[in-house]
Amino acid sequence: MVFSSPVFLFVFLPLVFLLYKVAPGKTKNVILIFFSLLFYAWGEPFYVLLMLLSVAVNYGISLALGSAQFLKHRREMRLVLVVALVFNIGMLFVFKYANFFVDNLNLLLQLNINVSTIRLPIGISFFTFQAMSYTIDVYRGGTKAQKNPLNVLLYISFFPQLIAGPIVLYSDIEKQIKTRVETSEKTVDGIKRFVVGLSKKLLLANTFGVVADQVFSLDTSHVNIVIAWVGALTYAMQIYFDFSGYSDMAIGLAKIFGFELKENFDYPYTANSIKKFWRRWHISLSGWFKEYLYIPLGGSRRGTMRTAINLLIVFFCTGIWHGAQWTFVVWGFYHGMFIMLERVGVIRPDRFKIPGLARLYTLLVVITAFVIFRATTIQQGLVLIGKMFVGWQMSAEAPVLVSRILSPYVIVILLVGVLAATPWPKIMANRLVLRLKKRPMLTELSSMGVTMILFFVCLLSLSSTTYNPFIYFRF
Repeated sequence: MVFSSPVFLFVFLPLVFLLYKVAPGKTKNVILIFFSLLFYAWGEPFYVLLMLLSVAVNYGISLALGSAQFLKHRREMRLVLVVALVFNIGMLFVFKYANFFVDNLNLLLQLNINVSTIRLPIGISFFTFQAMSYTIDVYRGGTKAQKNPLNVLLYISFFPQLIAGPIVLYSDIEKQIKTRVETSEKTVDGIKRFVVGLSKKLLLANTFGVVADQVFSLDTSHVNIVIAWVGALTYAMQIYFDFSGYSDMAIGLAKIFGFELKENFDYPYTANSIKKFWRRWHISLSGWFKEYLYIPLGGSRRGTMRTAINLLIVFFCTGIWHGAQWTFVVWGFYHGMFIMLERVGVIRPDRFKIPGLARLYTLLVVITAFVIFRATTIQQGLVLIGKMFVGWQMSAEAPVLVSRILSPYVIVILLVGVLAATPWPKIMANRLVLRLKKRPMLTELSSMGVTMILFFVCLLSLSSTTYNPFIYFRF
């Protein structure tokens, strides 16, 4: 089940909301747990058992780590933590990387090991990282082990962020699980945020996705500099609006039920360095790797060379986290290389003298990296990047392809996307609110009116398009 499906919008969500609102305080969490499990089981009836196993194991181990007996024996605690990490990473390896590992082993050693294709459980990377962070935090003493298993179950299975994040730390949501403030203002704000995210997905991401799919499915001999840039730009827009749209919907849905989740995006395409890009893009993932991998490796405390190695390790893991493909690994290393060069001072965007050059540099790195990310193979990605800069030769089909792909509608949507990827619309909306601050009723009516119009347009789009899942569902 996806947030943009009619079943979710008109059956699941209204039913959950109604039952949640009429339920007494102590049963509200039970309602959320039941429907979260139903939400996951809708598309993964078997793998809901896998998620429950993950919850049970991490709950039990954390309970042991938090017991008075273990607190006096750090060595035994470390051993138990290792068991938890082996379980979690092992589960990820089996379901996400086993086929990739065997295929590459066969290729490298000329073997013929046959392994049945293992279907990837949706959202396994997200709920596994949440489970690991909870167990590690209990070990560190930053979080108390929860005696009530329902608290841990709700934390890991909460349907708004179960499938594609944001990745939530238990310490950020612990108090809200036990008690939270629910107001009509929160509900309205949550609905507005959800509709904004839905609009990003249906009106922008899906449109960009159609164009990007056309370009990346072409034989590279038919691609010239124009087509290559159209493909690169539309995919960069697609993945941003697809994923940030999901995050908006998740944050909005959580707010409807009284939860406050942290932001996951902060206009990343306006960053003026790769380092700052990663402070704005998938904030919860980069924060997770910083807290649970980069800092334990030593961070930047052990000299320039060790810092560079730590950064490359982190971005290798960031790449492979996205999927069992070499394109993701190269994408991760690509970002890691530029982060490392910025860190050691080889590239200093803050010292670029030409206005806007640092932002242009960042966009070039990010967009070309996304070409590798989207490509079927590394070779295809490298050829397309080459075409972006030296693809002046045209095949006989190229002019026809350009006119077909780069239609006036696509140009308009691309301009809208560029504008929507900046803070400018939000700034203008805030200015309008300030002008109307003496007329709060008009402000609220205008806001609700825009929300209703957007939702209506989304429904029109939904009725005329086929199923199009979120990109990050496969991670």
